[in-house]
Amino acid sequence: MSTPLLTLFSHHAQGGLRERLCATLRQAIAGGHLTFGQKVPSTRQLAGDLGLSRVTVEAAYAQLESEGYLQRETGRGTFVAIVMPAQTARAATVDRPRFSARGDTVIATGGCQDPPFPHAFAAGSPELRAFPHQLWRRLYASVQRSYGSQLMGYGDPLGYLPLRGAIADYLALSRGMRCRPEQVIILTSSQQALQLLAMMFLDPGDEVWLETPGYPGARNAFLAAGARCRGVPLDDEGAIVQRGAARLLYLTPSHHYPTGVAMSLARRLAWLAWAQRHGSWIIEDDYDSEFHYDERPTPAMQGLDRYGRVITLGTFSKSLFPSLRLAWMVVPPALIAPLGQARSLMDGHSALLPQAVTAAFLQQGHFASHLRLMRQLYRSRRDLLLAQLHPLSPWLTPIATPGGLQLTVTLREGENEAALSAQAERDGLALPRLSPLATEAPGQAGWILGFAALSPGEIATGCAKMASLFRDN
Repeated sequence: MSTPLLTLFSHHAQGGLRERLCATLRQAIAGGHLTFGQKVPSTRQLAGDLGLSRVTVEAAYAQLESEGYLQRETGRGTFVAIVMPAQTARAATVDRPRFSARGDTVIATGGCQDPPFPHAFAAGSPELRAFPHQLWRRLYASVQRSYGSQLMGYGDPLGYLPLRGAIADYLALSRGMRCRPEQVIILTSSQQALQLLAMMFLDPGDEVWLETPGYPGARNAFLAAGARCRGVPLDDEGAIVQRGAARLLYLTPSHHYPTGVAMSLARRLAWLAWAQRHGSWIIEDDYDSEFHYDERPTPAMQGLDRYGRVITLGTFSKSLFPSLRLAWMVVPPALIAPLGQARSLMDGHSALLPQAVTAAFLQQGHFASHLRLMRQLYRSRRDLLLAQLHPLSPWLTPIATPGGLQLTVTLREGENEAALSAQAERDGLALPRLSPLATEAPGQAGWILGFAALSPGEIATGCAKMASLFRDN
C-alpha cells in the first residue's frame, strides 16, 4: 500500500522531513493513488519503508488529519477522509502549442513517412529478405575489431573520408561523375540534404522550380523554408526549359519520379546553360539510378557540368537498406566548407561505425555484386507486375519505365482515384496516389505501385485485390 509513497517521497527535496511527507501524502491523494476510505500504512510501517522516525510520521499524520485529508480511528487505523474531484482533461485547443510560421508550414505538409513494413503496393521499399545479412555481420565485426575505439568518438561533419573516397570512385565508374573524395558529403538521408540546401540557399519568398508531377519530399522541404514552388512541365525528353529564373531547380534527370522518363542530352545541356546564365543551382537527385533493367542508365548530369552549378544527391536507402541512414551529396568545391559548417549545426555527423562498414562493403566489391543480383530480381518482379496488370487494361494504363522500384499507372478517365485508394486501404491494399504529386493543382489520376519488396505471390494477390476493387465499383 505504501508503494506510491516510496516512489513520490524524496529525501533530497527542500524543506523538513515532516513537511516533505505531508506534501507526498497530499500528492498521492490528489493524484488518485490513495482514494477515499482507503487505509494508509501504520506509522510504524511507513517509518520503516521511508527510513524516517516514527515521531516524524506521527506528526505528519496529525497535520493531515487537521487539514481534513486523513481520519484516524482508534483500534482500526488511519484512512483517507477526502473525496478528490475527478481530473478532467482541458480542451485540446487550450494546450495547442504555438509554432513559428515555418513550423506551421512543416506541419501542413504532412511530413514524409515511408511504410516501415512494405506491403502491396507501398512504394519505395527495397527487398530486404535478399540482402546479404551474414556478409554484413562479418564486415561489421571485422571493422569493429580492427578499429575499435577509433570509431566511437565524434566524426567529421563532411563524413568518414574512406567512405567518401569509395563513393567518389563508384560514381566516377558507374555514373560518369567528376568529383574528388573531398566533394562528397555524407548525410543521413536525401531528405536531410534537401533541408540543408534549403536552409543555406533560400530566403522566404525565393522561387524554386520542380518537375510536376514530382517528389513531394523535395517540395515539402522547400515550402518549409518559406520558398515559392513552381512546377516545371515534362515531355518525353524530361523537364521543359522555362523562361525566367529561380534560385534552385530540383530535377530527377536520370529517372524521373514518378514517370521514369530519362532527360535527353540536349535538354540537360540546355538546363546547364540556363543555370549558368541566371546564377541558379541545380539539385540533381540521382533517384533509382542503380536500378535500370532495359538499357544502361544515362550518366549523371553533374558529369556534364562545366560551370559548377550542379549539386547531386543519392542515398543507400534503396541500394542497401533504409535503416542504414546514409546518403551522399556531391557539391562544387566552393560549397564544401560552408555546407560542412551548416551540417555540423544540424546533427554533427553521421555515425562512424556504419560509415566504415559501408566503406568496406564498397571497397571489397560487395556493393557491385549486390546491385547485379537486385537488378535481376527487380526486373523479374517488374515484368511479373506488368503481366498481372494486363487484364486490368480497361481501367488503367502502365507508364513504360526502364527501371526503378515502382511502376506508375494512370487511371481511365472518370475513375475516382481518391475513393478507390480509400477503399483499397480498408481492404489492406496500398495504392499510393499519383494526382497529389502535381505542384500547383491535382494532376493525372493514377497510382504508384511499388513492386521491388514483394514476392511473386504477393504481387499476384495484390493485383487480384485490385481487380476486385474495380469490379465492385
